[in-house]
Parts: sequence; C-alpha cells; structure tokens
Amino acid sequence: MKSADKSRNRLIHEKSPYLLQHAHNPVDWYPWGNEAFDKAKAEDKPIFLSIGYSTCHWCHVMERESFEDEEVASALNQSFISIKVDREERPDIDTIYMSVCQALTGQGGWPLSVFMTPDKKPFYAGTYFPKNTRYGRIGFLELLERISMLWSENKEELKESAEKILTAVQNSFMDEVDQADGVSRLDAVHAAFEQLKRSFDRRYGGFGSAPKFPSPHTLLFLFRYWYRYKNEAALDMASDTLKAMYRGGIHDHIGYGFSRYSTDDKWLVPHFEKMLYDNAFLAAAYLECFQATKIPLMKRAAEEIFDYILRDMASPEGGFYSAEDADSEGVEGKFYVWTPEEVKKVLGEEGGKEFCLAYDITEQGNFEGKNIPNLIGASEEQLESAVQYDYMRELLFQARSKRIHPHKDDKILTAWNGMMIAALAMGGRFLNNSRYTNAAVKAYNFIIDYLQREDGRLLARYRDGHPGILGYADDYAFLIWACIELFETTGKVEYLNKAIELNEGLMEYFWDKETGGLFLYGRDGEQLISRPKEIYDGATPSANSQTVLNLMKLSGILGEPEYASRADDILTAFSSKINSYPRGCCHSLSGILYASGASREIIIIGGKDDEEYHKMMKAAHSSYNPFGIVIGYTGNEDNDKPADMIPGIEGKVMVDGSATAYVCENFACKAPVTTTNQLIKQLGQS
Repeated sequence: MKSADKSRNRLIHEKSPYLLQHAHNPVDWYPWGNEAFDKAKAEDKPIFLSIGYSTCHWCHVMERESFEDEEVASALNQSFISIKVDREERPDIDTIYMSVCQALTGQGGWPLSVFMTPDKKPFYAGTYFPKNTRYGRIGFLELLERISMLWSENKEELKESAEKILTAVQNSFMDEVDQADGVSRLDAVHAAFEQLKRSFDRRYGGFGSAPKFPSPHTLLFLFRYWYRYKNEAALDMASDTLKAMYRGGIHDHIGYGFSRYSTDDKWLVPHFEKMLYDNAFLAAAYLECFQATKIPLMKRAAEEIFDYILRDMASPEGGFYSAEDADSEGVEGKFYVWTPEEVKKVLGEEGGKEFCLAYDITEQGNFEGKNIPNLIGASEEQLESAVQYDYMRELLFQARSKRIHPHKDDKILTAWNGMMIAALAMGGRFLNNSRYTNAAVKAYNFIIDYLQREDGRLLARYRDGHPGILGYADDYAFLIWACIELFETTGKVEYLNKAIELNEGLMEYFWDKETGGLFLYGRDGEQLISRPKEIYDGATPSANSQTVLNLMKLSGILGEPEYASRADDILTAFSSKINSYPRGCCHSLSGILYASGASREIIIIGGKDDEEYHKMMKAAHSSYNPFGIVIGYTGNEDNDKPADMIPGIEGKVMVDGSATAYVCENFACKAPVTTTNQLIKQLGQS
C-alpha cells in the first residue's frame, strides 16, 4: 500500500535532484553526514545506505515498491537509520561501497543497497530488492527483518564481519597500485587489442554479447592502435561499431543523442536514459573517426550529438546538465516509442508509410508492442541517404516534444562538463565550426566563474544557484583536458595557463607521494573508511588514465619532460593492474601508445586575416594526429605571446612574408612550406 502522506523528510533541504525525488517518502531519510551517524550511535542502530541517481530506472522501481510504501518505511524507521546518497555528487562514497557489493555478490549496479555499522563499516550489500520475496530473490521486507534480528541477537558477529569486509576493501584499493616487474607496457597494449579482436561482434559491432555499452574510450584506443601500427582491423572494429550504434535504437533518431547502453546485442533496445558523459565521449569518437576515415556519417553523428546537447542540455548560463531519465509517466521509454498510426498522423498516409518502412516501425512493434525507430536493417546506401528523412524527423520531433518529457537532472558537474567542453572544442576545430567553439568557451567560463573558488580549489557540483562539494580527481582531470582542447582550438594561452594551474592543484590535493597515482578524493576532503585510487576505465575513463594523456600532451606543448615523467609514474604505479586486465584500461593504453613512438607537431605562423594561414590551419586540423599538437600563431595580442611558453614556436617565422607551416616529427623537422597544398603533401607523407 502506497502512502498518501506527503510530509517532508530531511532530504527536502538538499540540492541533489536524486535526493529531492525522495524528500516526500515516508522513510525518515538522512543525507550523508554526522547527524545520521551520531543518531545511529546514540540509538545503537544499523545504517541502511541507499545509493543511486536521479535518472536510474531501477532506482525508481525500488522507490515505488518500497520507499513510498508505509510498511517498508515503518520497518526502516523503527530499526535502522536510513541514508540517501547521490552517486553523481559523491563518487567517493559510491566507489567504496560499490566495491563492497561487487566483492560480496560478484556484481554491482544501482540502486546500491548497503547495510553497515554506525561507524560506516559495511556487513551486507546488494542492489535492487523487490518489496516481497519472489523468483528466488529475497524481498526487501524480509531482508530488513533478518538484519534487524541479527543486529539484536548477533551484533558482535556482524561487527566482526564488517571488520573483515573493510580490510578486504582497503586491500583491494591497495592492490590497484602494484608495480609489475619485467613486463613490457606494449605487451599490455597488444594484449588488449587481441582481447577486443576476439570478443568483437562482426555482425552488429561492439564487443561481447548483451548488454552492450558504447565504451567510446575503447574505440579511441583502437583508432590510436590503428594509427601507430597501421592495423586495419583496429580501424574497422571501431568504425563498424560506431556505424552500428548509429543505426540502432540506442541512437535517438528523432531527437538525437545516445542512450546509456543497449539491452540486446544489435543495439536496438536501449536503457533509455541519456547521460552527458556518454554523449561527450561518443562525440569525440565520431569526430576522430571522421578525421581518420572521412566517412560523412561520422561527421553527421557528431553534429547530431552536439545539436541535442546544445538544444536540450545547455543551461542558460552555459553549463551542461547531467542526464535525462529513461522513464516518463512512470514507464520506461514511453517518450521515445511510436506506433505506425502515430507516425502517419504526423506525416500523412504516404509519408508515414515511407518513414515506417525506412525506420522499422511496424504494427507488431519491436519494443513492448510499440516501436523504437532504427536503421539496423538499412543497407550502406540507405544509411548514407537517411538525410532525405530529415524533414520528416523534424516533424516527428515537434510532435514528440508535446509529450510529457522525461525528468532532467539539471545539476551541473565539473567533470562531465569538462568532457563535453573538450568534445565541443574538438568539434569546433575539426569541423571548422565556431558554434561549437563558442559553446565550449561559454561552458568553460561558467565552470571557472562558479565552480572554482578564489583559492583555486575546484568544486564538483552546481545546482539552483549553489556550487558545492569539493572537487574530485575526475573534476580536475577532465577540466584540464578541456583546457588543452580549447588551447589547441583557439590558440589562446589563457587556457594553457589554466591547464597548468589545475594540474598543479591536482598534484597537490590528490597525488600519492608514497606509491604514485591519484586518489579519488582530495587530502582536504572527508576522510572515509578507505581512500580509493583507480586506473580501471568504467563508464568513463579514470582520472589516472585521463591524466596520463593530459600530461603527455602538456609535455609536448611546453617542451617540459617533467610532465611526461609524471605520466610515466602513473603508468608504473598501476602497471600490474594494467597488465592483469588490459582491456579494462584502454584509456591508459592510449597513453602508453602516445609515449611509445613518434609524435607530430605542426606549427603555423601567419597573419590573423591571412586566408592562406586559415586554410593551413583547417588542413592541419582535418588530418588525424592523435599523438601530436597543432599550434597556430598570428602574433596578435589574443595569443598572449605563446612563444614565451612554447619553445616550439621559438625561431619560427613567416617565410617571405607568407603564412608558413613547420611540421616536426620524431625529433626532426621538415622544410617549412608556404602553401596549403605543400602542407597537405607533407602530412600525407607522415
């Protein structure tokens, strides 16, 4: 029985959209903090910790079944202190207790349900529980009864169990840092490629079987492997996967953007939530694929992602919102699916028939009696010609916009914004599109204005006019990446200076001086039961792996070997973990590939209004160059005299008063050239 009581609990004072969703539950929720722990100690009660996020489908299901239910609420309120945590605001808490769940059950996910002592030590963990026991899965009510009884009758045993679990968790994070002796780093690179090759789905793209995740950082690794070793199989796997995802229902063909993952092997049925981070890294992957292959579809896919983000996910001030829900009106995917009749009502009988035929919209449906538009069955020619349906898709989009929209998580996270700023800056540079560059600059200015304190410390979250929560290593790593991309796109040294400044902060607050690598949360943050340090790349790359790439790039731009040396320290610290599971560390492996061979620097000197200079810059940016830099210098004030910081510019001058390009590779420079055609020829010879 659901509660009609709409009284507020303590979560009503929070800023997190996820916590606010639970502010009217009959459960006496507490936010994470001393008030809850002090009460648990005073009343000698175990803690129930529930972790999720606002666009999580199964979090909604558990809320409807249990947290809105008076019977469940009564059991929780009587015997437990209940705490809610937004994993996107507190990845430190989530990482620690998710590792507990994975250790105890062999799997993880959200909602994450943890039972622990008043001093935060866990003794039981799981994910979603139905209210009542069914299909062999213990019900939440029965679980609460069992744990309450154990706490009253065998408390010391539970505490002993919690101590053992805590020790195991702490050791697992210590094991992350374990240097491997006598193993070539390139062995891990090649092993990852072979693992991916063996698990590649030749029919539908992607790796392994259902469910399938986009994992764009894995595709970025494959592009770099292809570039370094001229291995066409790596390029084919990455580009075929990007094509397959574009065809599938994981791609929103009506409103654009990509969903979190596909529940089946052919990318048809997504988990319909859309996350900022997925779309940021997918945009980067499509952009790099376009650079590498010149396939028009890749450019179109990136542009559509940006259209979605700038239309639906940009705040008026410039920052980007976090996510859109899978559910609307309590039904997963309802906003996104169609019947033939709905399509024909918008497009007319003939137009509707044509569109339904092209996008697999049938009477029987492909998802619970309705249809997810897709191009899975389309030929290559039909896929390339899908542009002819743009007008129809726009009409359907306008009709769909009148439906009840899924919930939007409107908090602005520094790390995820860093990812999207970087992707937009890449889009502005690779596609010569000032709209993307301007959006990246606007978002960057928002983050610096609102989420960097006067003392330089980054904050992690902004919502409803309120910045808060000390920034994590991810916030620094991905904002540094954004700064580097903005510098390459605009040539303005202010972004390079900010990257240097933020990197100093990253090392100050997060660097492990004993064994190397970056901790997840800072030395000035809340000290939890463990201090995680990760190299594994999950839904997003780890801060450590992204930092390796940042440091390699900064070393190349600034001519400072200390940056490359620190990148090497990170790779050394995590070498055992990387070698034990190479495929799970693909972003780090991209860093190893960067360090393992020649890099290419292109420096172009010219006048600000010189047409040939701009043609050269366009040619340089359209050439795939994952292990190098492109720096344009016009000598104007906007550049803040980068020659003072960038040794590569020193001595580079215009030849005979003409725009001049200098291409240097593998510690040797080619002869300077003064025409775009000459530059293109040099780049083709590299």
